[in-house]
Order: sequence, then structure tokens, then C-alpha cells
Amino acid sequence: MPANPWKLTAIAMALVVVTALVTGVVVASRSKSDDKTAAAPTAAAPDKPRVASVRPATEPHPAPAAVAQAPAAVAQAPATVPDQAIVKACNDRAAAATGPRSKTTEVVKDGAVGAVLGAAVGAAGGAIADGGKGAGKGAAIGGMVGAGAGALYGVNDNRKHDAAYREAYSSCLRARGYAG
Repeated sequence: MPANPWKLTAIAMALVVVTALVTGVVVASRSKSDDKTAAAPTAAAPDKPRVASVRPATEPHPAPAAVAQAPAAVAQAPATVPDQAIVKACNDRAAAATGPRSKTTEVVKDGAVGAVLGAAVGAAGGAIADGGKGAGKGAAIGGMVGAGAGALYGVNDNRKHDAAYREAYSSCLRARGYAG
């Protein structure tokens, strides 16, 4: 007995949807832990001396007066790493500016909305194509495709939210005199 191509298509689409949903959940959970740990290493990093330029070995050494002036200029420069209080204040300001969101919940909601819309469109398309008998198959296929598309939309929407958060955080640091 030959395999039903619609059954194989439905199974393949189910695998695609499950893969998309798992990917969305993993990406959302990984980026959540990255957001928490991103501020900690930068605040704990020791100050490293900066090198303004590299001279070729053939140039003569600078005069002692020029060497004595260089540390004074470095000491007057503002700190390159903000204090923990400033980091917390800017994180709070960015969170208030962009609003609290649960990434996993958003991806699942968008996937569900996509599945419902895809099922409706698929049922209509299946009914039209098969004279009313293919509505079930069309709904199943459309639901699977819609769930995958909705999950991808949710992941993309979360990336836009992350960009807005980073921009709000950077503007807070710049307002406080840091090049963040």
C-alpha cells in the first residue's frame, strides 16, 4: 500500500513546528541568562592601561618631561567602567523604558496565534481545493505552518525588544558620561 503524501506532509510539518518551538524556547532562555551575566564581567574587569600608539623601534625615546606628563593626563581621564550603582540604575531605567516581558511567553503566544490563523486559512484553502473534503487536511497543514511562522515572528519581535533595551541602556550611560 503506497504511503499517503498528505500524511507524510503532516508529519514533516509537525517536526518543523516542534523544531521551531524548541529553538524559540532555547533562544529565549539563553538570551535571558546572557542579559543577567553581561553586566557582571564588565563591572568586575580590572582597568587595563591603554596604549595610544606604537612607535617604530628606530625612533628616539621621548624626553623625560613628556613621560612625566603622560601619567597626569591618564589620572584625569574618567573611569572607563561604571560603578555597580550606575549599572543598576541604567538597567532599571532601560527596563522601565521598554517594559517587562517574558520572552518564552511571547514566543508561545505568537506561535499559538499563528497556528490558529494558519489553520483557518488552511481549512479554507483545503475546502476550496478539494471541494469541501480537504478542509481537515488543510487546517492541519495550515496550523503547523502558522505555528512555525508565529514562533519565528515571536523570536524576531524579542530581538527588536532587546535592541530597544540596549539603546535605552546605552543612552543612560552616555548621559552619565560613559561611552556605553
